[in-house]
Amino acid sequence: MRYVATYLLAVLGGNANPSAHDIKVILGSVGIEANDEHLNKVVGELNGKDINKVINSGLTRLASVPAGGGTAAIASPAASAAGSAKPAAAAVEEKEEKEEKYDSEGSDDDMGFGLFD
Repeated sequence: MRYVATYLLAVLGGNANPSAHDIKVILGSVGIEANDEHLNKVVGELNGKDINKVINSGLTRLASVPAGGGTAAIASPAASAAGSAKPAAAAVEEKEEKEEKYDSEGSDDDMGFGLFD
């Protein structure tokens, strides 16, 4: 993961196609020794590719991954937010009602005795 992150940092820094040496220099600047096998794999896979297209490709693949909940279908974030608005509002109202009820009954935090009694 550190090699991918370093590769992305190099691209953000203006180097469109960082080499293994570039990645080693960046990692070495913070005291990390690079594993040549892993580093060459990352550079080999990403060399010559538009990093934005690679990231977007990964996002579309990630969207198709089921995320718990059994066999439930994955909904879009907008649909999820719209669908969950009513339960969230109900939960807030319920919490406010409980707080009002607690305040009206009075607080028994000291349970009949004080800390310094």
